[in-house]
Amino acid sequence: MKTLRWENKTLIVLDQTKLPSEEVYRRCTSWREVREAISVLAVRGAPAIGIAAAYAVVLAAAEIQAGGSEKTTAFIAELEEIAASLAAVRPTAVNLHWALRRMMKAVEAESAAGRTPAQITTALEREAVRIHKDDIAINGRISKFGAEALLEEAGRKRLTLLTHCNAGALATAEIGTALGVVRALHEQNCLERVYADETRPLLQGARLTATELYADGIPVTLITDNMAAWVMKTKKVDAVIVGADRIAANGDTANKIGTYGLSIAAKELGVPFYVAAPTSTFDVSMQRGEEIPIEERNHDEVRQIQGVPVALKDIAVFNPAFDVTPHENIRAIITERGVIEAPAPESVAKFFTV
Repeated sequence: MKTLRWENKTLIVLDQTKLPSEEVYRRCTSWREVREAISVLAVRGAPAIGIAAAYAVVLAAAEIQAGGSEKTTAFIAELEEIAASLAAVRPTAVNLHWALRRMMKAVEAESAAGRTPAQITTALEREAVRIHKDDIAINGRISKFGAEALLEEAGRKRLTLLTHCNAGALATAEIGTALGVVRALHEQNCLERVYADETRPLLQGARLTATELYADGIPVTLITDNMAAWVMKTKKVDAVIVGADRIAANGDTANKIGTYGLSIAAKELGVPFYVAAPTSTFDVSMQRGEEIPIEERNHDEVRQIQGVPVALKDIAVFNPAFDVTPHENIRAIITERGVIEAPAPESVAKFFTV
């Protein structure tokens, strides 16, 4: 299963809302179709969202150009409006905004060089492809640094890990961030087992993480979210490793709802808690986790499970998609540039200035 493919000016995305029962692909030939795919979580995971958004800008530029826009200023103005529309779809995942900024900077550079809308569109496609390829390389470096860090912490034995949501191949361009580390450990014969939280309300752990690990022959056991603390206590879990959607300048980390509670249990039980994410997931404009915007989603995601009602249709619901884990609960943040030990304002600032 390939999360994203760019073929013949078309973005082909694996519809993750259909997994694991069906392998269905969406063919997006317009930026609106990409926005819809991001909105309904057909494509999800911070890095994958960023890649999809980059290709959406390419499709938008081609559409504007095909509409007869020959003036560069008008072309850019319309493209900026579309980028803003894309940015509003998922407010927490910063890779979306990072990718859009990178694409618009490419527009500015091409415009300053006197390029036409057609030439700018061609340059944007090159930039989107570069973002896509970069993510594959980034995943590989994160997996290497992460495996080394976890083995050093645990004394180089076969590890039992616990993860939450999906930070794997389905959330990125290739092997994943947190699950990239899992895959690296498995390749080195240093992985005993992975416990995967089901991740209510949308079951990304059950539908996605368990599915992709099982498909790769990686030993995985699925648990419900409220089993995690007991599993950590009784199953000799060596570490918890998760992905991230946005990391503040002090190391506070926004990730899928349930991650914060998991970090509290890990801290209580003395289990090291790791975050694996590319440097593009850092948002140093935000000093603390309290500043990170938290997306709230449709209430029926909680009232129903895959369309089947499990609660009263009019019951009040609170459905934040993310929570924030304070940096004090995080043993280390693993990036493609290395590992930030004991993340805090000083260590994060030093990491980005070295």
